[in-house]
Amino acid sequence: MTETRTSNKLFLYSTAVSDIGYVRSNNQDSAFAGERLVAMCDGMGGHAGGDTASTIAIRSLAHIERDDSSDDVQALAKMMETSVIAAHDAIVGKAKRERRLSGMGTTVTAVALAGESWVLAHIGDSRAYLLRDGKLTRMTQDHSYVQHLINTGRISPAEARNHPQRNVVMRVLGDFDIDPRPDISISKAKPADRWMICSDGLCGVLEDSTIGDMLNSVSDQEECAQELVTMALKAGSTDNVTVVIADATLALDADAFEVPHQTPLVGGAASSNLEAIADIVDEPVAAAPKLRDERSESPAKRAAALAQQPDDDEGGTDQARLAQPSSTREETGERKVPDTGEIPVVRKKDGSASADPYDPDVAHAIRQEQLEQRRQGRSRRRHIRIMVASAVILVLAAVAAAVTGAYLWSQNQYYLGNDEGQVAIYKGVPTKAFDLPLSHPVKKTGISVESLPQSWQDQLKDGITVSSMEDAEEHADLIGREARNLKKTDKGKDGKNKEGKDGSASSSADPATPSDSGSPSGHGSQDGQHTS
Repeated sequence: MTETRTSNKLFLYSTAVSDIGYVRSNNQDSAFAGERLVAMCDGMGGHAGGDTASTIAIRSLAHIERDDSSDDVQALAKMMETSVIAAHDAIVGKAKRERRLSGMGTTVTAVALAGESWVLAHIGDSRAYLLRDGKLTRMTQDHSYVQHLINTGRISPAEARNHPQRNVVMRVLGDFDIDPRPDISISKAKPADRWMICSDGLCGVLEDSTIGDMLNSVSDQEECAQELVTMALKAGSTDNVTVVIADATLALDADAFEVPHQTPLVGGAASSNLEAIADIVDEPVAAAPKLRDERSESPAKRAAALAQQPDDDEGGTDQARLAQPSSTREETGERKVPDTGEIPVVRKKDGSASADPYDPDVAHAIRQEQLEQRRQGRSRRRHIRIMVASAVILVLAAVAAAVTGAYLWSQNQYYLGNDEGQVAIYKGVPTKAFDLPLSHPVKKTGISVESLPQSWQDQLKDGITVSSMEDAEEHADLIGREARNLKKTDKGKDGKNKEGKDGSASSSADPATPSDSGSPSGHGSQDGQHTS
């Protein structure tokens, strides 16, 4: 009976692929893929915070890979909840100690196998999908604002994809006044179950149907993960993209080998220090495979590479990185004793070594180090001052060039305006810079501004812009002609009004008068022409 149970035991095989993407300057996602635990954390909080928060969360969960040795499902569920809350406390504590990390947080989506059951812990908007018998099921619900709108019937899932607040997360771990307890669910595990955990950099741009087709059609875990990340980036994802895939496999013949085993994989920000996680799980861990660089020749990839930090490449080498736990590193001599840098060790003339600060040779070495540090400090400050001064000079030169160019351009412009009660042609533009006028009159026309309609006077006050001196003169002549026509019209009106007063009873209505609402654009009114 026991032998049958052993031979039917489920084992978990998993992999992870995490990529920085085209837009971000660093990878704030972290992933863990083991044989008992898979997890994905999407950090947030700016350049200095998101990667730290997601790394803390992965390290807080990683011990489950080692401690989940029993098949007690309830104990595992409690362990996962406690680990998530511990991650929250650690993130909050670090943010309080280091103000630059204030506001950092992370999502957590993790799946662990206990006997014949799955335990799922989830908080945030990362997602977990389960593929079973060819059918894909989303096992988590986003703790986001748009999901709240969907649940309340205010928007549809299709509208949520392009909603302006689609990235607003309502529940996460971190430096926020939010309940950090994750959603915990337990479900029956079956052979051939396939889990896929991803960040919103993937599920935010790919439809569930597309994800399901890929999980169904590509059986190789790493190949499937590579394809999903590549598809998300090609679909226009502007975030980090991380995928963890885990398959439940039945050991048909447990006597044929000791136990199925895989080296846990760590991806994203958490892979920057593999030794820390190797110490937690007390076994070797390796960096997750990178995304195959099929984008190396694309303009988008080259632009992203320029913006990204050199140390964000999780290892900086194409070779897989493997880290041993501290016990193994001590045996092989790989664990280095940290150098505090406070007191130098001096090799004396007699061959002996001394670190006694009262030893004259050691005291001299200390003074030399202090002098060197001060020299380097002065050099750094001098370089900073030079860089700041150069930047200021460049900015001032750019501003001066822009001002000079704008002034030269303005002096090739013309407009008509009011100069001491007369219509005048100005060179420049009708405005001021730093309370200095950018124009001056070049020709007076002799046309009295007061003789013009009020609407024309208002336009002249603001300035009537023209393209050249010739256009300005033509426009001035036009205004002069219109002004004379209006004057004749006014005289004709006065004469007819006088006849009416002298007894012309037949004049029961005044003739039409020209309107003063015309424009100094040069076209007289029809009424004015009829009267004259």
